[in-house]
Amino acid sequence: MKSFAVSSIALLAGLISTTSAQTHTDCNPLNTTGCPNMQALGGNATFNWNKTGIIQNDKVWRMPNQGKIDWDGYGATFTIERSGDSPTANSVFYMLFGRLEVVMRVAKGKGIISSAILQSEDLDEVDWEFQGSSPQILTNYYGKGDNTTADRGENFDLDFVPQDDFHNYTLDWTKDRIQWWVDDKQIRELKYAEAEGGTRYPQTPMNVRIGAWAAGDVTKNQKGVVEWAGGETDFSEGPFTMTVKTVYAKDYTSASEYSWEDMDSSGDWQKVKVIEGKSDVLQEIQSPSGVTERWDALSKGAKIGIIAGALGGAALAAVAMLFFCVKQRRAGRREAQALLTQEQKEAAELSEYKSQMQSGKFGLGSNRV
Repeated sequence: MKSFAVSSIALLAGLISTTSAQTHTDCNPLNTTGCPNMQALGGNATFNWNKTGIIQNDKVWRMPNQGKIDWDGYGATFTIERSGDSPTANSVFYMLFGRLEVVMRVAKGKGIISSAILQSEDLDEVDWEFQGSSPQILTNYYGKGDNTTADRGENFDLDFVPQDDFHNYTLDWTKDRIQWWVDDKQIRELKYAEAEGGTRYPQTPMNVRIGAWAAGDVTKNQKGVVEWAGGETDFSEGPFTMTVKTVYAKDYTSASEYSWEDMDSSGDWQKVKVIEGKSDVLQEIQSPSGVTERWDALSKGAKIGIIAGALGGAALAAVAMLFFCVKQRRAGRREAQALLTQEQKEAAELSEYKSQMQSGKFGLGSNRV
């Protein structure tokens, strides 16, 4: 992994909120009362995205924005074909601290942004963002939607081109720190106190938002956004496609729902009400239909591997049982032989004793003749 530098693009990105594109809030609890409860993940799940993937289940994922999401031999394809396209998949579930792993191939194209984001309804946010014409990665975060400072975004150089192949991009988020990982290497860490003493630290329930958008669309975006995205998008060079192979999500809080009922203007995580129980989303994921969808979503090779593994396990179990039976049988034979030998020994000793008694060898007292 090469060293990173905070570039002018990164500084500009620090002033641009992705809420103008992929992110939004339906009800901001910091300035609105009565915001609905959020479905918790309350566990962990792996989503294999292909033609029969669980992304089709709107009880777990929703696709609110305009744009085409399809499937190919590798995963779910998020395609931009024309001005205004912004294909996005948002999770129905939320996490109160957690881990998100996205295995994806970034879209190519000037002005095209691929993103994998955690975001809350009060506009806490943690980002992975990729320019379609740059090998760099942008990491960013927001606390309560505050974009008044330009020191949050950091660009990183990589030893590979993210548009060429699939890589694992991970966000690991706790109440104390946020880590950004590429494959098995940590490239950044943000500690709670570093975000203006924690006041701008992302710390409220966030859902997953994955998608692509044309930030270089001059008919939709301001000049600064177009420049940040790497330049003007020429849609005649499209279509532009981001591909997501798998998504893994783990909620670090066990809950059925999260409520804003006790929240105040601080946006502090300790003000989030955690409702215990098993969430509807997790039940849906673990339901027979969900299991079937996840099985159907696996590649042929993966299915063969699982079946072979199961058969191999059954075969090993059978061999182990046979070995146990043979061993027990042999042990039984040894025990029987030992018992027979002991009985024969005792019979011989008894015979010898009788013989000696009959010969008077064991006569008692002085009356012996």
